Amino acid sequence: MKRALIAMSGGVDSSVAALLMKEAGYDCTGATMRLYRPAAFQSENPKGCCSDRDEDDAAFVCHQLGIPHESVCFSRRFEQKVIRRFISEYEAGRTPNPCIDCNRFLKFDALLEHALREGFDCIATGHYARVRFREEAGRWQLLKAADESKDQSYVLYMLTQEQLAHLRLPLGGLTKAETRRIAEVHGLVNADKHDSQDICFIPDGDYSAFIERWTGRKQEAGDFLDESGQLVGRHRGALRYTVGQRRGLEMPMGERVYVLKKDMARNTVTVGPEEALYRRELIAADFNWLSIPEPDGPILASVRTRYHQAERPATVYPLPHNKVRIVFDEPQRAITPGQAAVLYDGDLVLGGGTIEQA
Repeated sequence: MKRALIAMSGGVDSSVAALLMKEAGYDCTGATMRLYRPAAFQSENPKGCCSDRDEDDAAFVCHQLGIPHESVCFSRRFEQKVIRRFISEYEAGRTPNPCIDCNRFLKFDALLEHALREGFDCIATGHYARVRFREEAGRWQLLKAADESKDQSYVLYMLTQEQLAHLRLPLGGLTKAETRRIAEVHGLVNADKHDSQDICFIPDGDYSAFIERWTGRKQEAGDFLDESGQLVGRHRGALRYTVGQRRGLEMPMGERVYVLKKDMARNTVTVGPEEALYRRELIAADFNWLSIPEPDGPILASVRTRYHQAERPATVYPLPHNKVRIVFDEPQRAITPGQAAVLYDGDLVLGGGTIEQA
């Protein structure tokens, strides 16, 4: 019998993933990653995750399913690879997605390494996406979930062939309603538990306050500039703003204005009209070709530049040093450095990378 380690957050998705893996005949063990546990963090935020209550829920579901449960502490690695990277990216003027880094460095690196070391054949998660092996290509491939409204393939673009070979995603063919129905039928304790929505280590959503507390550095006020570089107001610290933002600017310019770019070295934020947010090209770095090998020349693809954003048609040009240049058929709004650009061909995830510049 094959052994599967189930990454269990305490939510309904990973719980049903464990149930389905057990029903598929795997010898299952649930594992909860301990990532971030300061005392002040242990709130009952219904939109957060990774609290003591979540770990208790995961353990109780394992009890209900009759499988072992273990907790694995990766807090030091989480601090180094997720929190500190998150802070350094924001301080550099970019807008990172820490869930991608958590998947990359924790769930599909540290946890998978732990699983293989302990003799498990694979790990399973509650992500909504699909994995397959394509014989004619001799390659593992990642695909969107059957339910596109819950698709999480965007945050999995960084997976390697080795990781895909040891990954099972039992929810890939289900809708969220079907997942909850399965949990209810089997009486799982968390069948009606809310989905986590916030960044786990910032449950109140105030990124700048978290960074100030972590670093001990207060954000300094600076200048709002218009597109010509003229002073039009004062801001509360460039780190507090992101490309495309309109709310909270309080600009007396007689029209709606949006954040166009930031200069962290000068602590300036440039604002302007919405039409100035549109760009046709971007450069993505640290690019991972996933379901196909790196092409020899330009290819056509559909591209997402934000989580759950609709894909847009583009031409993709491979560049040296694991970079690509993406040219959209039509200008795109608020392409933001630090976010991911992920390529699709229908349901197939071709690869992705981090937006370096627009």
